[in-house]
Amino acid sequence: MEPLLLLSFAISFIVTLILTPHWIKAAKRVGLVGRDMNKYDKPEVAEMGGIAVIAGFLAGVFYYIGLSTFYFKQNGFIVYIFAAISSILIISIIGIIDDVLGWKIGLRQWQKPLLTLAAALPMAAINAGKSTMILPFIGAVDFGILYPLLIVPIGIAGASNGFNMLAGYNGLEAGMGIIIITALSYVAYLNGYSWVSVLGMCMVFSLLAFLRYNWYPAKVFPGDTLTYSVGALIACLAILGNMEKIAVLLFLPYYIDFLLPLRKKMKVEAFAKVNRDNSLELPYDKLYDLTHLVIYILKKIKKKVYEKDVVVSILVAEAIIALLVVL
Repeated sequence: MEPLLLLSFAISFIVTLILTPHWIKAAKRVGLVGRDMNKYDKPEVAEMGGIAVIAGFLAGVFYYIGLSTFYFKQNGFIVYIFAAISSILIISIIGIIDDVLGWKIGLRQWQKPLLTLAAALPMAAINAGKSTMILPFIGAVDFGILYPLLIVPIGIAGASNGFNMLAGYNGLEAGMGIIIITALSYVAYLNGYSWVSVLGMCMVFSLLAFLRYNWYPAKVFPGDTLTYSVGALIACLAILGNMEKIAVLLFLPYYIDFLLPLRKKMKVEAFAKVNRDNSLELPYDKLYDLTHLVIYILKKIKKKVYEKDVVVSILVAEAIIALLVVL
């Protein structure tokens, strides 16, 4: 990969690093804030930080597109990048709607998957990816027209909504995005899809800059604007780089998080019960979320468990999964 193209990562990082503190001030000024529920005093924190991340991501990707087109005269893959960008921007708008209206008016759970299906249209329209997939115990299966019309929409809607499930703890969403997308970008690069790798790493560096303000104690929340976008990008990377199986394996913690609430008979939240010293306790008698499971396990090891302990434990587990998948 040409060194000049690597400047895309620096641009994404710098733009997000500069914009995020400005967004924090603007969000607080207009009252776009939320309560940090895993702190005893429940401080107000700026919402929708994903706006700055998307801006940094786009800045790096557009630099890469411009340099590839006008300097290196390589643009055979540009249509795929623009399709991925279109899907991410569409789902970002849905995330903004959910962030702005969701906590005031409320978007029903069944509405979110239907709305995110619209984000798959650009990727489906260009017939991105390969329709032949290797399935366990079956072998190679060519899905033909069903791949762009059925599997791509399900993949993008599923990844965006799934990635949005494991959230609510400082640094968790950004950290998980960094690990998953880095793994996919590395595999894409090894398989000769360097442009897919660049697309992913622009988001990774944007998330790294955002994590500077989102890590404990968070000064800004990512919001659905970020979680939907990162989930959609993960799906796009998997489709463009023919890495669907790898993406499925990397989502293992999200499957656990999805299965745990199936036992519930009431509406529950992922937030923990917080003591005066900001240590965490299980909020319910049973485990309804992956974070509850982690708190339960950590309580067996140490007397006091804090938010940072929960986040670091999940990120370490995801990093191990990513390493095993890559190897």
